[in-house]
Amino acid sequence: AHGAKVHSVAWSCCGRRLASGSFDKTASVFLLEKDRLVKENNYRGHGDSVDQLCWHPSNPDLFVTASGDKTIRIWDVRTTKCIATVNTKGENINICWSPDGQTIAVGNKDDVVTFIDAKTHRSKAEEQFKFEVNEISWNNDNNMFFLTNGNGCINILRQVPLAAGYPELKPIQSINAHPSNCICIKFDPMGKYFATGSADALVSLWDVDELVCVRCFSRLDWPVRTLSFSHDGKMLASASEDHFIDIAEVETGEKLWEVQCESPTFTVAWHPKRPLLAFACDDKDGKYDSSREAGTVKLFGLP
Repeated sequence: AHGAKVHSVAWSCCGRRLASGSFDKTASVFLLEKDRLVKENNYRGHGDSVDQLCWHPSNPDLFVTASGDKTIRIWDVRTTKCIATVNTKGENINICWSPDGQTIAVGNKDDVVTFIDAKTHRSKAEEQFKFEVNEISWNNDNNMFFLTNGNGCINILRQVPLAAGYPELKPIQSINAHPSNCICIKFDPMGKYFATGSADALVSLWDVDELVCVRCFSRLDWPVRTLSFSHDGKMLASASEDHFIDIAEVETGEKLWEVQCESPTFTVAWHPKRPLLAFACDDKDGKYDSSREAGTVKLFGLP
């Protein structure tokens, strides 16, 4: 897929395409055929690593990339062109698209989250946080904004409509979720739970309405870097520097499967309609050159 390590993989809302973003400054898009991924296009333009990407929640043709070059770019797979480049204040490391498709939130290394209007491509608001912001996400109802931080907390902000312009984000709650750095967060497609992964190697599952921890998954030994719920909300994949991806049954916490890997896994993403997991590891071209990164995207669960 790439000439260097893959930081992020994500499926389009229809599940026909998978996008990957890499340290090699490009994004790639693949079409899902019956039993394989076929590379469709490579997207060039960023001047630094593509750290995270995501698709429009309901338009299967648009995706957005966040890069260390202090820009985000919106791409259209129909024209294979960048339709917008938005300059931001810092090196971007995380990005998410609101469920209503109207806003893109991007976080940078200086813990500033910028809210960008997806239609006008202009910045609507900026929030500077006083703690390390790791991952950001709206809830499925699109009325609250969640972020995980370096103190092990989940911060929840509510959008309060303003008469003029963009709703203000008011902090409504901070949950002490983990004893150490809280790294990633994902909402399940059914809207019942969200999960967080932490440097303490635990994944915790939270009830969205009650904001209480329902259970923990503790099979990994290293900081949990990435999480994904299956399309039906029944399975949760989590990965770390352990050489396997843990696939758990959400309702019981029991292990369903382990996907063996030869190296740390940076990113996992379940397909939006079927039990198919895309992932990318810190892989090397071991046979020929152990220093060269292979940049491979992998699929698990093909028939």
